[in-house]
Order: sequence, then structure tokens, then C-alpha cells
Amino acid sequence: MAMTGVLRPGHCQLRVLDLEESVKFYSNVMGLKETGRDASGRVYFKTSHERDHHSVILREADTAGMDFYGFKVLNKATLDKLERDLLEYGVATERLPAGDLLETGERVRFVAPTKHVFELYYEKTEVGDGLGYVNPGVLVPDQKGIAPIRLDHWQIHGKDIDGSRELFTKVLGFSLVERIKGEDGETDMAIWLTCSAKAHDIAFVRDERDNTVHHLSFLLESWEHVLRAADTMSANNVFIDIGPLRHGITRGTTIYAFDPSGNRFETFCGGYDFYPDMQPYTWTWDEVGTAIFYHTRALNERFLTVVT
Repeated sequence: MAMTGVLRPGHCQLRVLDLEESVKFYSNVMGLKETGRDASGRVYFKTSHERDHHSVILREADTAGMDFYGFKVLNKATLDKLERDLLEYGVATERLPAGDLLETGERVRFVAPTKHVFELYYEKTEVGDGLGYVNPGVLVPDQKGIAPIRLDHWQIHGKDIDGSRELFTKVLGFSLVERIKGEDGETDMAIWLTCSAKAHDIAFVRDERDNTVHHLSFLLESWEHVLRAADTMSANNVFIDIGPLRHGITRGTTIYAFDPSGNRFETFCGGYDFYPDMQPYTWTWDEVGTAIFYHTRALNERFLTVVT
């Protein structure tokens, strides 16, 4: 698949209640690498495998949750075009200057119909994965903790997921991969979208609580690494929501857990490849438990209700 527009999830800014406690958690348990701190006190992280300067930004706040979600685009021409397309579609945009985030170029910010704040950018300092670019090895050095490969996707909640679906598919070039229909057989209760060949890069769930996040997800290499992540979580007294088990949707394997501030995160592996000529899968409401948790075929109340 030739990727010429929006490339992938690039970064997000996470609100945490105790910054230094969270820094220790994301460094030692998650195994992310701290790459910098800015004048406002934000702390920047990347996974050991990622090549760009950062993918997760921590900001201390009174409430947990997510401030914004950033997607990387191919180049400046793409950024300019997508901003024009957003404006023509009736979506207001804001240009943020280079340097507003560490090692990051200018960004175009907008608000989706579900009230989440998104931004597009094309330039971020490449710091590499420690292997070099000539005759690299295969073992990324200095890994510890869960050590995910990358920031993979987000699941976010809000009322107008129909409007967000139309914005992402018609303007930003995403494809609808899977959906859950409501009891009426017509209403989309949840949708999974991709801007790549992955099973999903973002998911929207219908919820009266606008601008909320269910989880951010980190990709692991294999099912064995998901099981090892569970061992690491248990050894560090991390509160596990559910898992390890498999999704019906995307067919990925997963664990959901909470960071010290109550932000839910996922350690995820697998998922099928998706291409634009494929039609989306549809799940009916009577099989929603199977769709989300294929092994247990049931949802726990916490998974349905807790968002930040």
C-alpha cells in the first residue's frame, strides 16, 4: 500500500496526577525511554524501537486523561493540503509553531465532532533506535520492562462518532475496518479505522461523555511478549483490567491495565492486514462480548464504564 497522506499515530499528551511517579512507571515498568523535558515541565518518551524523538508526552494535572492526539503525515505539502481540505470541509484549524513541542515541527490542530483534539505534523527529529542505519543488528539495545515496539493506536469515546467517521474517512483518507452495530441493527456503536495496512490506528465508541479516552495501546512483538507483559505487571503490582486474551475484532491478543493515575493502557499484539479494497467486518449487538473478548465472550462492567 503506497502511503502518501496520514502515515501513523505519532504522539499523544497524557495527563498524570503525579509526574515523577508516572515517569518511574513509564520508564521502569513500561520500558519507555525518556528523551527530554521542556520548560513547562512536560516529559517526553519513545519506545526503544521507535526512531522519532517521542511518542508519549506526560503532563502533570489534576485529572487523568488525554490532551491531544497527533498523527504524522508524509511531508509539508501533505500537511498543507490536509489543512486546506479540513477548512473546505468546515473544520476550523490552528497552526502551532515549530518548537512548541520538543524536536517537533509545525502542527495543524483541529477538533473532531467527538470533541477530541487532534493534530497533524510532518517533522520530528529522528533519534534512531540504537541500531544505526548501516549493517544494523536485530536486537534493539537497552530494553527493560514491557518494552513495546511502538505507540499503536487509541480508543476514544464521544457522542458523534458518525461525524468523526465521516471526517476521518472523507477528509483524512482513513478506511473503516470493523464496526459494532447497536440493538437496532443500524446505529454504529463503535468503529475501527485505519490510515495504514494495520487492522486499526484509532477506534471511536459511542458515549455521552465527549472527549474521553478508553485506552492508549502499545504494540508488542508476539503473544509470548504479551504473556511476559502480564508477568511484568504482576511483579510491579500493576492493576490489570482484563487479559491476557484475544479480541474478535482485529483478532489481536491483549492485556488492559491502568497506570498509577488511572489511565488505561493496552499491550497489544497481532491483528490482520487491511487494504482499501476490503469491505469492513460488522458485528451484531448480540455478539458484542465475543467481538471484544473472544475467549470469555463477555465484557466486565469496568471495561464498559471507566474512561478518563
